[in-house]
Amino acid sequence: MAMGISVLIIGDSGTGKTTSLRNFQPGEVAIINVAKKPLPFRTQLHPFNTNDYKVACRAVQGYVRKGVKSIVLDDIQYLMTDEFMRRSSEAGYGKYTDMAANYNSLFDLAPTLPDDCILYLMSHIERDESGHETPRTVGKLVHEKLCVEGKVAITLHTYVESGKYYFRTHSSGEGDISKSPLGMFEPDLIDNDLKAVDHTIRKYYGFGGTGNAKN
Repeated sequence: MAMGISVLIIGDSGTGKTTSLRNFQPGEVAIINVAKKPLPFRTQLHPFNTNDYKVACRAVQGYVRKGVKSIVLDDIQYLMTDEFMRRSSEAGYGKYTDMAANYNSLFDLAPTLPDDCILYLMSHIERDESGHETPRTVGKLVHEKLCVEGKVAITLHTYVESGKYYFRTHSSGEGDISKSPLGMFEPDLIDNDLKAVDHTIRKYYGFGGTGNAKN
């Protein structure tokens, strides 16, 4: 059965998640901009702005039909937090069940896509008392019941050292959830260039290049 893959990109604000898109050219990537913020670099890329799950998922399918092979959701936790704020006056726990289901659906989306599509899910992180990191979510139900990082084979963690920005490709064993398939990335730290990452993933799985989208 053909299916696309999800890649989780996590890190604190200002550590290079969105900036990693800087080397993509128009037609090579589609960006769904949940936070509706300007891109932090000069570019001809034009993100699609929405903070609604259904609209975002329809946008992904629309980009696929146009031939886009690499699609970015930036940042996915805002889909959840914005839904929470819209429903803040609702009583009871039903809204948390809905939020968990909607959030989980993002990680079930890639397997419905063609097998040369890569869906990049960017997220801030949160840490528990022991220092273990997870994608940031809202509510105890979501945090305790979902282990979405287990649904992806690749999790890249932003890392900044001496003014240089990297992705961490393997877990340090100290609570972070960085991971990648055996032999995909040899160094523990690579440049935070998502276009280069995309090329490496496609070469590893035999997906081929990103190609250009149809107008």
